[in-house]
Amino acid sequence: MADLRDYTSLRVGGPASTFVDVSTEAEVIAAIEGAGDSPILIIGGGTNVLIADSGFPGTVIHISNNEVTSEVDACSGATLTIGAGENWDQFVETTINRGFAGLETLSGIPGTVGAAPIQNIGAYGHEVSEFITQVRTYDRQARAIKTFTNSECDFEYRNSIFKRNPGRYIVLAVQYQLRIGEISAPITYAELATKLGIEVGEKAPIVQVRSAVMQLRAAKGMLLDPNDKDSWSAGSFFTNPIISIESASTLPEDAPRWPTADGRVKISAAWLIQNSGINKGYKHGGAQISNKHVLALTNSGAASAAEIVELAREVQAAVMNKFAIKLEAEVNIVGTNL
Repeated sequence: MADLRDYTSLRVGGPASTFVDVSTEAEVIAAIEGAGDSPILIIGGGTNVLIADSGFPGTVIHISNNEVTSEVDACSGATLTIGAGENWDQFVETTINRGFAGLETLSGIPGTVGAAPIQNIGAYGHEVSEFITQVRTYDRQARAIKTFTNSECDFEYRNSIFKRNPGRYIVLAVQYQLRIGEISAPITYAELATKLGIEVGEKAPIVQVRSAVMQLRAAKGMLLDPNDKDSWSAGSFFTNPIISIESASTLPEDAPRWPTADGRVKISAAWLIQNSGINKGYKHGGAQISNKHVLALTNSGAASAAEIVELAREVQAAVMNKFAIKLEAEVNIVGTNL
């Protein structure tokens, strides 16, 4: 019986009733169909999941398929179809080495290609949905392959049709359209622009953008390092809340905020946490707020899943009490809840 703590970046989680390793699309589908109507949990890199100490009472399918196909045209750019099990950052690095622009600001995000559209991962002013053209899935309800176009994915901030229908659509492969070029799009994120030594709105070589992003993420403890327990996390544990203009107006002027397309305002979860009395390094049992970044909840060495959940609840309560804003988990929580 597999111990799921060995397959997650938080290094917590109990046993799986059934555990299956798969490396091809055919094996993925066979494992899904073999599970019948019982619960299934898909694990790739295990970097955005918190599994309860009791484990998972169903079938865990560990995907490592990383088949890659590509079509490159000087005018239309590069069309890349990547198997769901491919390591996300290795894929990003490969695109940059091949001279394809677009994904450089998404460097260093832990996880797999298949997880990227589910969460609509993003960083430093860009989201993966900007570059996805198709997502190939297995629909458990229809028991058939279903391919989604970008518009059919219903992408939103850290959300998608796949996340809103947990367990139904299993991502098999993702198709990306990237621009051929060695220069980035305009840098819109002030912190990244400062790191690059340019003004917001200016461009930079994609190799330099990737290097700057990796340095910023490392400084925040957002790059996984097996030798650094302060990086034993699931990345950003909470999403940045999106609230009404009226609610945003009640916050202090120094609270970072960004207008959204629907007329609301996105607020920095890290700022809310820092200003609610929760500090870097704060501990609850073996669970700890990272010493580098308050958005990362870490396993200081011997944490249980329950301790990490309890720490997350403390953070939620502190922000709610101070600002009347509820933080929502970005991490996929399995077998328990906040």
